[in-house]
Amino acid sequence: MEEHAGGEEATGRPGAGEESPEPAETLDRPLPERVRHRVIALAGEAFDGLTFAELPLSLRQYARFTASRRVRFGGSAMAAALESDALFRQRVGERLREVQPELGQAVLNGSPPPAADPVEVAAAAFLLRPPGWPKLVAAAGEEAQRAQEERAGLERERELGRLREELAQVRSAARADVERLRAELEAARKESDAVHRKLRSAQSDVRRGEAALRKARAELEEARAEAAAARAAAEGEARRLRTRLAEAEAALEAGRKAVREERGIEEMRLRLLLDTVLDAAQGLRRELALPPAEFRPAQTVDAVAPGELSPRDVAQRAFAADDPALLDQLLALPQAHLVVDGYNVTKTGYPTMPLEKQRLRLLGGLAVLAAQTGAEMTCVFDGAELSAPVPVPQPRGVRVLFSRPGKTADELIRELVRAEPPGRPLVVVSSDREVAEGVARSGARPVASALLLRRLRRT
Repeated sequence: MEEHAGGEEATGRPGAGEESPEPAETLDRPLPERVRHRVIALAGEAFDGLTFAELPLSLRQYARFTASRRVRFGGSAMAAALESDALFRQRVGERLREVQPELGQAVLNGSPPPAADPVEVAAAAFLLRPPGWPKLVAAAGEEAQRAQEERAGLERERELGRLREELAQVRSAARADVERLRAELEAARKESDAVHRKLRSAQSDVRRGEAALRKARAELEEARAEAAAARAAAEGEARRLRTRLAEAEAALEAGRKAVREERGIEEMRLRLLLDTVLDAAQGLRRELALPPAEFRPAQTVDAVAPGELSPRDVAQRAFAADDPALLDQLLALPQAHLVVDGYNVTKTGYPTMPLEKQRLRLLGGLAVLAAQTGAEMTCVFDGAELSAPVPVPQPRGVRVLFSRPGKTADELIRELVRAEPPGRPLVVVSSDREVAEGVARSGARPVASALLLRRLRRT
C-alpha cells in the first residue's frame, strides 16, 4: 500500500520547482460492456501471479478463489480497483504483457495488429494506458460494436429465414388442414343427410308402429272380452261337472259301504264256520284222548345211530376246525345269528393297535361280512370298567353292545344266547374255552377267533 501511495504521488503530483503536467487522458464514455468483461477476466487471471501483499485491500478476500469465481463474485470490486488503483492496473498490464507480449508491445507502440480482436486491443489499451489509449478503446469498442451488430444482423437474418421457413410450413399445414376440414365437412354433410333420411324413415316406421299398436290393443280388448266370456262359461260348466262328480262320489261311497258290509257278513259267516270246525276237531281229539305222535317212519329202518357228543366235544371240534368255509356254511343257515366276542378277536388278530382302532377295524370287517351273507351280527365289547358310554359308529348290519358296569362281556354273550329261541342257528366267535363250552351247552355253535379273522381277510 505504501508503494501504491508513492506511485500515485510520483505520477499524480508535480515535483518541487517543476511545471504542472498535462491533464491525464480519460474516457468520455463508459467502457464497452464486452471490453469491461475482458478487463475483469484479465484481472482475475492476474491474481495467480501476484502476492497477497500486492493485491488491493478490497480484493484480498478473493485471492483464494478460482479465476471464474473471482470474476463471478468480485467482478465489480476488480473493475473499481482497476479504475482507481493505478499500481494494481499496472501490475495486471504487466501480467498481460507476459501472457501476450506481441499484442502488448503493439498496443504500447500505438499500432495494434489489424487482425487482432478489437476487444483484446481495447482491454490491453485500458490496462497499459499508452498515449492516446482512449481513442484505441473507443475505436476498439466501435469495432466490437460493429462486429456485434453484424453478428446480430446475421443472427436476425438467420432467425428471419427460419421464421420464414416456419411460416411457409405453417401455411402449408394450414392449407392441408383447410382441405382436410373441407373434406370432413363434406363427409359430415353427407352423413347428416343420410341421418336425416334415416330419421324420416324411422319416424314413418314409428307412426306405422303406433297405428299397429292401436290396432293390436283393440284386438287385445276383444280377445280379453271373449276370454272372459269363455272363462265364465267354463266356470259354469266346471261347477256343473263338480256337482255331478260329487253325486258320483257319493254313489260310489255308498256302493263301497254296501260291499264292505256284505263282505264283512260273509267273512263273519266263514270265520264262524272255521271256528266251529276247529272246535269240533279239538273236541274230538280230547274225546279220543290221542297222544302226540312220537314215532316216525324213518325209525323203523334198521341202522347204527351215532353217539351223542358232549358240549366239551362240540367245543373241541369247533376249535379244531380251521377252514373259513365252515363259517360260511354256518352263516348260510336260515335266520343265522353271529355273536362276536369283540376284544377276544381283536387282541388275537391285532393286539398292538389302540383299542379304538381295534374296534373300528373289526366292525368294518363285520359290516362287509354282513353285507355278503345277510346274517344277523352282534359284536360285544367288555364295558365293565368304563365310566361313561364309548362313542362307536354303528356299521350297517352290525349291532354293537357294551356290557354294563360290573358285568363282563362273557356274561353278556351268555345272556344273548339264552335269549334266542331253541333251534335257531346261533354262532358264537370266541377263543375263550369257558365261553365256548357254556354256549355249546345252550345249543349255540362256538367258533374260534382265528377262524373269523381268516374269513375277514378274504373280504
